Amino acid sequence: MIELAAAFAVAGAASNAVGTAFQRKAASASSRGGLRLLAELVRQPFWVIGMCGVISSALFQSLALVNGPLSLVQPLFILELPFALLVAAPLMHRRLPSSGWWGVGGCVAGLAVLLIAAAPHGAGHQAPLTRWIPAMCLCVGAMAAAVLMSGRGRPPARRAALLAAAAATGNALTAALLKSASGTFADHGFTAFLQSWQTYAFALTGAAGLILLENALQAGPLAAAQPAMTIGDAVVSLTLGITLFEERIRTGWWLVPEAAGALLIVVGVLVLSRAVQHITVVPVRAEQEHMAT
Repeated sequence: MIELAAAFAVAGAASNAVGTAFQRKAASASSRGGLRLLAELVRQPFWVIGMCGVISSALFQSLALVNGPLSLVQPLFILELPFALLVAAPLMHRRLPSSGWWGVGGCVAGLAVLLIAAAPHGAGHQAPLTRWIPAMCLCVGAMAAAVLMSGRGRPPARRAALLAAAAATGNALTAALLKSASGTFADHGFTAFLQSWQTYAFALTGAAGLILLENALQAGPLAAAQPAMTIGDAVVSLTLGITLFEERIRTGWWLVPEAAGALLIVVGVLVLSRAVQHITVVPVRAEQEHMAT
């Protein structure tokens, strides 16, 4: 079951990376905004491919969460960033910078060391309200505090990081709620799924996380937002998995390789964030300069 959950999580990360890359490719070719942008995008094959990737990612994530612990599945979604870089480079007609390969290697190696050392186990689908209420209050409170601290007048990088941290917390809470709702569907069927409060809660928190992420990307540089988003999601998910679903990780001397793996991930994400910004931003500017001349 753990192996199946890991396979679904990796497939979900790859699907979301493809979806994001193709959607950015479609959006970069348009100068419109608002509803007119959406009306234009739905007619573009690149955007349709991107939406298929996003939908597939949600399905793979649900299957992963049903079959394995939250503390395993969500950290594996860190692989979305290396996948996005590998897909975006040829899609944007850019060469992958040499630093990007180091970032990919750091993320993959760090994630492997961390998860092998931690060995998350003890997955359960449900948690009592006595655990849900404080978990949701803390997550929503942390999101609200981050939004308040990111008020206008703050440096763009700090605003982006704080809003991305809020989005990461929302995404982790969404994954926990999705795990519970998916477990209800797997055990009791579609009717019970529709009657579960977690089903509607994960829809609300998912929408909130998406809005916060869009604001984070607009508020400041990707190099500030992406690390907070990627690492924050993994950390909060790990915490929720342990406190909500009573999942377990190895401690004792295993904390040493776990810390080493986490450090490798942080370095890899920082490097990849700059590489992704180089790939996705520079070609658009170059294209605009070319059109102007």
